[in-house]
Amino acid sequence: MTLRLFDTASRSVREFWPVTRGKAAVYLCGATVQAAPHLGHLRSAVCFDILVRWLEASGLQVTYCRNVTDIDDKILGAAAAEGVPWWALAERHQREFASGYALLGCRPPDVEPRATGHIPDMVALIQRLVATGHAYLAGRDVCFDVSTADSYYTLSGPRPQDVPSSEDTGYTSFKRDPRDFVLWKAAKPAEPAWPSPWGPGRPGWHIECSAMATGYLGPAFDIHGGGQDLIFPHHENERAQSLAAGDRFARYWVHHGLVTVTGAKMSKTAGNALAAADALDRVRPQELRYYLCQAHYRSTIDYSADAVQDAAAAYQRVERFVRRAQRALGPAAPEPSALPISFTAAMDDDLSVSAALVAVHATVRDGNYALSTGDLQTAVTCLAQTRAMLAVLGLDPLAPAWQSDGEDGRLREVVGALVALALRQREAARARGDYASADSIRDALEDTGVLVEDTPEGPRWELAR
Repeated sequence: MTLRLFDTASRSVREFWPVTRGKAAVYLCGATVQAAPHLGHLRSAVCFDILVRWLEASGLQVTYCRNVTDIDDKILGAAAAEGVPWWALAERHQREFASGYALLGCRPPDVEPRATGHIPDMVALIQRLVATGHAYLAGRDVCFDVSTADSYYTLSGPRPQDVPSSEDTGYTSFKRDPRDFVLWKAAKPAEPAWPSPWGPGRPGWHIECSAMATGYLGPAFDIHGGGQDLIFPHHENERAQSLAAGDRFARYWVHHGLVTVTGAKMSKTAGNALAAADALDRVRPQELRYYLCQAHYRSTIDYSADAVQDAAAAYQRVERFVRRAQRALGPAAPEPSALPISFTAAMDDDLSVSAALVAVHATVRDGNYALSTGDLQTAVTCLAQTRAMLAVLGLDPLAPAWQSDGEDGRLREVVGALVALALRQREAARARGDYASADSIRDALEDTGVLVEDTPEGPRWELAR
C-alpha cells in the first residue's frame, strides 16, 4: 500500500509520489519565537516528526526543513514590553523551543533556517515579483497584488472579496486592494532594518517562508506543513507569491489540528496556553508525546489533565511489557524487526496513528500472554514488533532519547507497580467491607506523597506537587 495524505489544496486524500524518486523534501512552518512554547507548538513538532519517521521507514531519504521566525511585529512588541533587545528575546525563546522538541524525542530537522539569516534571499524574491508585475510600491512599503494570483483561495476556499488577506496592521493606506499583503515593510524609528532597493526595512511574515523553503528544498518540493490556523492567510499568501514568482512550490499541503482548551484555540494571545514546561512537569516527556500523537493529526485535541493521565497510563502499559520482556529474554531479546501489516496499513492511511496504536496494544497483549505462559518464541516476536512500531512513533522506551530517564524511569516503574499493588489491596478490603483497612492504605499512600482519587472507572493516583 502506498502512503496517502490529505492534501489541503485539493481537499482530498492523495497518494504520495515524491518529486524525486527515493527522496522526500518536507518544509514545516516553525515557531515565531515571541514567547516560550506551549502545548500546541509541541503537537506540531510531534506530528511532523512522526511523518518524517514514517517517510524514512518507508525507504525514502528525507530532507526536513523547519524554519524559525525570529523577526516579527510580535517579537518586537514582546521585547519592548520586557525592555530587552529583540534579538535577545528571540534567542532565549528559540532555545526553549529546541529544548522542548528534544525532550519529546523529536528528530532534529536537517536544516533550521532563521528569517534574519535569509533577508537577502527575500529581497531577491520580492524583486522577481516586482519585475513581473505581481508586486508594487505602496508608499515606502512593497505589497503583493492579489488580483494577479489566478488560484488565490485554493487552500482556504472562497472568501468575500473585501476580506483582508493579511494581519498587517498599519500598512493599509497605500494598498490597491485590502486583500493585498506586505512583502517589505519600510523601517520605523527604533526598529531593526536591513537594506533593500526600496530603502531600509524588514520583510513581511509571508515572504520569509517562501524564500527559505525554496532556498533549501528547491523551486518544487514535496510537502509543506503547519497548523490549520496557518492556512489563511499565511499559507495562502505563501503559495500565491511563490507561484507568481515562477516556482512550482509544494505538491502537498499537510495541516495538523489544533490543541484547544474547553473548545477555544490554545494561544498566547487568548491567555489559555499551557506552557510546554508546565505540561512536562505533570508527566514524563514520552507520556506527553503519546498524548499528543494518539489522536489523528488532523483532529482537534481538547486538552484536559485527565486525558493526559489516561495517555500516560496507556503508555506505561506498553513500557512495562517492553522492559519486562527485555529482562526476561536477556541475551535472546531481539532488535526491532519487520512491522505488522496492520500497523503499516494504518500509517499509510493518512498517518492514522490511533489505528496504529491499536496494533501496538494488541501485540503487547499477545506478548504479555506469551511471557505468562512461558512461550518465549512468541514473546521474542512480539517484543521485536512492538519496538519496531514504537520506533516509528518515537516511543520506544529503550531508544537513546529516553535513556536519560535512566534510573528515574526505572524508579517510576517500581513505584507505579507498588502503588498499583497497594490499590488492589485497598479495593479488596473495600469489597469485603473492611473500610478501616481501606482508609488506612489510602492514608499511608497520602503520607508518602501519593494522592488517590476514586473515579467511576476506578482509583487514580498521582504524586503530590
